[in-house]
Amino acid sequence: MSSGGDFEGKSGKRKRKAKVSTTGKKTKITSTENGIQQDDASRSGAEIAENDQTETALPPAFSISEIKNKQRRQLMFMKLKLEKRKERLAAKKKRKKEREALGDKAPPKPVPKTIENQRVYDETVVDPTDEEVAFDESTDEFSSYFNRLTTPKVLITTSDRPRGRTVRFCRQLSTIIPNSFVYYRRGLALKKIIPQCISREFTDLLVVNDDRSIPNGLVLSHLPEGPTAHFKMSNVRLRKDIKRRGKDPTEHIPEVILNNFSTRLGHIVGRMFAALFPHDPQFVGRQVATFHNQRDYIFFRYHRYIFKNEKRVALQELGPRFTLKLRSLQKGTFDSKYGEYEWVHKRHEMDTSRRKFHL
Repeated sequence: MSSGGDFEGKSGKRKRKAKVSTTGKKTKITSTENGIQQDDASRSGAEIAENDQTETALPPAFSISEIKNKQRRQLMFMKLKLEKRKERLAAKKKRKKEREALGDKAPPKPVPKTIENQRVYDETVVDPTDEEVAFDESTDEFSSYFNRLTTPKVLITTSDRPRGRTVRFCRQLSTIIPNSFVYYRRGLALKKIIPQCISREFTDLLVVNDDRSIPNGLVLSHLPEGPTAHFKMSNVRLRKDIKRRGKDPTEHIPEVILNNFSTRLGHIVGRMFAALFPHDPQFVGRQVATFHNQRDYIFFRYHRYIFKNEKRVALQELGPRFTLKLRSLQKGTFDSKYGEYEWVHKRHEMDTSRRKFHL
């Protein structure tokens, strides 16, 4: 039988019973068997501080992802992130003081690790002193341009039924590329346009494709023998969309800057862009067109540089700006059915590492 919450077994012994009562911050634990009472208020301050530290300190093999409560997990992650940031700032201040104390004897600053300088080795990276590469470039399709035997003449066209934004973009491109002309497709296929371009002595053909009035593709074909490159276009911003832009560009021939086209494929693409502009720039116009390759994305910017004094120079963006991503490189002129491709971007096979680049 049981009475008053006490239990008796077969042996007649009472089992141990514990009553737990909490009042505010004080916790009492009472044992009915031996009458021992312990109160947090009676403990010393050193014991309480030691217990608090053991509660907040995490075991060495503990991971924040093991915390089930989402809010608690986010809070602990933010605290850990803040502590690491404080440690980095303290280490940075310490290194700065050491460098100031050592003066000229200070060791050189360490080079930070980036995806670019941790790039996977590529055997197609071009050595500037390679005689084989120099011979190939002296006999390729662009050799007549680099030998100053031809003058670029560019035809800019669009896909069928272009919308207003694409038309404005083509017009602004024609103001950047000297000796370029804008014509509309009017339903003609590219295979019929290319022979007409060759007969009229055009050296390059630019085709701007769009989707829902947004330019999203670019086909660049070098005439008369190719090659032909197909790019994905994104982040197109016209002149009116650029803040603090300068006045419209003048008719001066701009300078051309090509950055980070280091592989054999990158050299071909860079030479295609260079062949769009006349060989001798007019420095009086102070205009420069930049094709900057970073992680296989080609960023185009068009600037005018302004001399403020003998030592200071400012850049003023003129627009438009856009970003290109190479999709394929085809031998010869455009031929989607029987064309021979030198390089095709296969995303699932080629993009296996973030540190591997092709241009």
